[in-house]
Amino acid sequence: MFWKKIVAIAGSVVGLKRGADGRSDRGILVFHHTSEVIRAESLLKEAGFAVSVKGPPPDLRTGCDLVIEFPLVSQLRIAELLGGAKIAPLKILPLQDLLLEPVGLFHSKDFGDHLMVRAANMKITIDKNDLRIVNVSGGGCPDVPFLAESLVGKSLLEAPAPRSMGHTLCGYALQLAYEELLRRCPG
Repeated sequence: MFWKKIVAIAGSVVGLKRGADGRSDRGILVFHHTSEVIRAESLLKEAGFAVSVKGPPPDLRTGCDLVIEFPLVSQLRIAELLGGAKIAPLKILPLQDLLLEPVGLFHSKDFGDHLMVRAANMKITIDKNDLRIVNVSGGGCPDVPFLAESLVGKSLLEAPAPRSMGHTLCGYALQLAYEELLRRCPG
C-alpha cells in the first residue's frame, strides 16, 4: 500500500496519467531497423522489464514496422541498458493520447477445425484437434519458404521455434504468432 501511494504521488508530480486499466502511462521505443527491435526486446526481457512489441502508430513509421512498448517509470533504466549495449532508439515517446496508440500485432481467425494467428505480416494455422501446423504464409522475406517447409506437418508443441531458424522480420513475426498460438493452445 505504501509503495502504491509513492508511485501515485510520483506519477502526479511528473504528470503521468493512469489508463483505463489502472496502469501508469507507457511509452514506446522507436527504432530504425527491425534487428534493433529484436535485440532490444531480448535484452530488456532478460533484464526483467515488462515490454511488448507492437506495430507503430501510422505517424511514426520509420521503415521498421515494430516498436517496443514499455512502462514509462522505467525509461531511465531502459535508456541506460540500451546505451550500454549500443542500441539507440530513434525516439522514446510517452503514449499520452490515442493518436500515438501502438497497433496490436495479433489477429486470429477461427475456421472451426482450424485456428489461424497472424502477427504483423505472417500467418500460422493449426488444426485444433491435434495442434498440427497446416499452413505458414505471408511476408516476402527469403526465409519464408524454408520456415514453412520446416513447420508444416509438425505438432505445434514439437515444432522448432521459428526464431531458431529465421532471422528476418518475417521469421520474427512468425515467432510471435507461434508464441501466441502456444499461449492459446497449451498442450
